[in-house]
Amino acid sequence: MSFQNPGQEEIRQILQNSKTIAVVGLSDNPQRVSHMVAEAMQRKGFRIIPVNPNTDQVLGEKSYASLKEIPEAVDIVNVFRRSEQVVPIAEEAAQIGAKVLWLQQGIYNEAAAEIASRAGMTVIMDLCIKVMDSLLNPHR
Repeated sequence: MSFQNPGQEEIRQILQNSKTIAVVGLSDNPQRVSHMVAEAMQRKGFRIIPVNPNTDQVLGEKSYASLKEIPEAVDIVNVFRRSEQVVPIAEEAAQIGAKVLWLQQGIYNEAAAEIASRAGMTVIMDLCIKVMDSLLNPHR
């Protein structure tokens, strides 16, 4: 599989039409990149759902141990985990019917992309969701 991210217009539409972002690997430490990115997206109006089995709450939201435990629909699964840890996350994202699997900058896994694509999900890899939203939706 020769993976290619969607074009900027498709990414803009995804961000404009999405409301809920489950952030896998969201840290409760404000100095961590995952926390800073999720907090910025929360300030832009997205509902952030932390997925981290090691914390009860992040950014004022209940944290879940896995995607399968989230009791509501998820538009985007945003992943802050090492590339080699992404395949089971893609499988869970497909099981819960998420629309988008978004792997943060520096994270790339073609096997995970294949799993998500087969499940009908849009896949974005090796891009920061906060940077792309600021670039493509500057007035949000």
